[in-house]
Order: sequence, then C-alpha cells, then structure tokens
Amino acid sequence: MDIEEQVELLMQGTEYGDEELTKAMANELRQRLLDAQKESRPLRVYCGFDPRTSDLHLGHTIPMRKLRQFQDLGHDVTFLIGTGTSMVGDPSDQDKLRAVLTKDQTEHNARTYAEQSYRILDREKTRVRFNHEWLLDLKLADLIKLGSAFTIQQFVSRENFKLRWDKGEPVYLHETFYALMQGYDAVALKTDVQVGGSDQLFNIITAGRKLQEMFGQRPQVGILLGILPGTDGVIRMSKSLGNHIPILAAPEDMYGKVMSLPDNVMPIYFKLVTRYMPDQIKAIESALTKQTRHPRDVKMELAREIVSIFHGDADAAKAEEHFKRVFQEREMPDEMPEYALQAGQTVVEVIMAASMAESKSKARSLIDQKGIKLDGQVIERDAPFPHPGVLQVGKRRFLRVK
Repeated sequence: MDIEEQVELLMQGTEYGDEELTKAMANELRQRLLDAQKESRPLRVYCGFDPRTSDLHLGHTIPMRKLRQFQDLGHDVTFLIGTGTSMVGDPSDQDKLRAVLTKDQTEHNARTYAEQSYRILDREKTRVRFNHEWLLDLKLADLIKLGSAFTIQQFVSRENFKLRWDKGEPVYLHETFYALMQGYDAVALKTDVQVGGSDQLFNIITAGRKLQEMFGQRPQVGILLGILPGTDGVIRMSKSLGNHIPILAAPEDMYGKVMSLPDNVMPIYFKLVTRYMPDQIKAIESALTKQTRHPRDVKMELAREIVSIFHGDADAAKAEEHFKRVFQEREMPDEMPEYALQAGQTVVEVIMAASMAESKSKARSLIDQKGIKLDGQVIERDAPFPHPGVLQVGKRRFLRVK
C-alpha cells in the first residue's frame, strides 16, 4: 500500500464528531507514516483495555481489528491491560458511578481477555503490558503535576459528568483521575498512535496529547472508532442489554445473530468488525444504495465473514448451510394452495386470481416493499409471471404456481 491507501484504511470506521478534527487526525497520521517510512522504524501503537468482564462480544473487538491493521502494515502494537485504570473505572460512557475493580479481579479477567484477542491479533507481534507497572508508582508530586494540566471545568462540563451534576447525583473526585491515568499511559509508552472508541475523545485527544506535550513528547494521533450498535440496530452492543454477539458463540448461533441485524447497520458492521478493505466496503454500500444486490445476500456475506474470523471458513460454510436449512426452509410450509398459471398473466394478476391480496394496489405496494418472492427471490416489478414455482406474498402466504 502507498501512504494514501494506508491512511484510508486506518481511518476507516473512525468517528470524531467534528469534520475539522477528522481532517487534522488524518493529516497527522499521514505525516507520522511518512516520517516512520523515512526513519525506517515502525509506529508505536497501542490500545488500552480495562477488562471488566472476561466474556467478549463483537463490540469489544473493534479496536483489536484496528490494531491488527496496524500490525499487518508492520507497526509495533501494544495490547495494554488496564490493571491500574480499572481500579478507578472509566466514566466516559457511564451516567452513574462505575464499580471499582481490584487489581486481582482485573488480572483474572485479563488472562482470558488477552487470549480471546488473539483470534484477531497476531500473537507473535503483540506486546502485552499492564499499566499498574507505572501508575501505582506515581507519587503525590507526580499527581500534582498531572493535575495542573487541567481545570475542574473541563471535567464537570463532560456530558456524563454534567448529567449527573445537574441531577444532583455525586461526581467523585477519583473519577477525574481516570483521564489523567490514561493520558499518562501514552507518556509511559511514548506512543505515536492510540486507538480507542469515539467516547474516548477527552481521554485520548485532550488528556493524552496534552500530557505528552508536557513531558516533551510529540502528541499522539488519536484513532477514534465508531460505536457498534447491538442486534437491535439502535443501542450500543451490551451484554447487560442482551443485544450482544459473543465472540465465543457457536458458529450457528453467531451466524443467526448476525442475520437478525437490521439492514441499515450492515455498512457499519463491515467497517468496524470485518477484514474488508475500503474499496470492498464502497462496493457493498454502492450495491445496497443502487439495489443491485439484495440486502439478504449482503447480510449472508457479512455473517460468513464474521463467523470465519472467529471459527474459520469451514465452520462458517457449515453455519450458513444450517441457517438456510433451519430458518429459510422453515418459512415455507409443507402444504400450500396451488394455482395453474394462465398464459400472459402478470404477477399482480396471479396474486389477485389466487386471492393472495385484498386489492391490486395492495399487491403493487407489496412489490414496491420487496414483499413478493418467487422461489426465495424478490420480484422487483409487476411483469409477466416469470416461471412456475413457490410464490410468497408477505411473510406467511404461499402459493405453488404450476
């Protein structure tokens, strides 16, 4: 890849909430890549993970996928376990106080967390570090120095803190330490790039970069990634909400959960959790927009890819066959009315003759809504009936056309 192709790939799926900041980070990334090329050295890239659970779902894997892209381009990747920061708990995406984990709890979760990450990351190319190594050695003088870089207003104006403040709920002083601790991780690792979610903007862009400058380092590039919606297609993927897809799920279960996704979230899933390159994703988005591919077929491709990542190609193929056999064929009843096709009849005429719709306008409306299928394929327009087969009208009405 040339530098521009690398920038496009590494910025894929990013979300900053501000166009100017997006351009600034892309430009800084481009310059870092050029400088690294001139100096013949890899970029130092890391992402911090606070393992508050040992059971990972697809949402947890988004930054891992980005780290893998950096690995494949030859850069030095550190998988940082938040054994220090977890003792505080990240308040960034919380509207209430987060429970504090002990160092032992964090280390217990971290062992399985890191092992699961190797389903995406290259084990041989991944450095694993623990941030208690430096955070627990900080002295009071160090904390005073770190705290002097920020104002109280910067913290209380953050959305989640402000929400609790306005509701009269307590905001504890130790919660403000988290951004300082995460920012100091970047200093300790002398990082060029930090990967994280879009909810980490303050911790990565504001705190991390500012502290690096304070310590005489070049401020890191922040790669902030979009948040993955759950299987409901709306709310952030979460185990507690039950809208998650576990990465340890059986192939058939994982495939089925992906197939349950609403059509509109497919592009973000391709961008955030698959191995697809930018040009492949553009082609899929174009096909969906122009309706040259059926959303069901695109979703099956997505399901195959995701299952293949975690279970391999063979299991993905078996999961797809299982889905077709159990779910698609189950939709078709063993017995259904039959109709003898007359010469020249159109689709709408067959539907009306067989009393499968209340009116011609209703039948045409179903065609427009892609609710009419012949042998599982969507009929796009009212035209001469294509060929004998099983006609499906809506979800539950079937007709065997002879």
